[in-house]
Amino acid sequence: MTMRVLVPIDGSPQAGNALAEALELFPDATITLLHVVDPIDGDGDENASVAAHHESQRERAERLFDAAKSRADSREATLETAVVAGSPWREIVTYADDHDIDHVVMGSHGRGGAARFLLGSVAELVVRRASVPVTVIK
Repeated sequence: MTMRVLVPIDGSPQAGNALAEALELFPDATITLLHVVDPIDGDGDENASVAAHHESQRERAERLFDAAKSRADSREATLETAVVAGSPWREIVTYADDHDIDHVVMGSHGRGGAARFLLGSVAELVVRRASVPVTVIK
């Protein structure tokens, strides 16, 4: 049985580091790149329709997937992609549960202090709530 690894990607350097680490740690795994569209995190244009916002987010996800795939091309990894909408930590945990994921490898944005206390860290919440092991990469 092939191991299934989930790597959430958001375009950050930490997410890129997480993909590199996943490719290194799990060279024979099926790696799913997951991009979560946060419906609350709009682009600030209140006149934009919800449909236009979702379309621009899907296009962004495809660009992120293309960049990640080119980074992994030299490897023998099997890559899959998925886009979901909702709260990032919740969607990552739910996706892992619903798709028989064995391990999550994700980046940490290194948020600290009051911001982390008030806003919560996606990585921290995933670590606490996931039913599978989670590796967090800086």
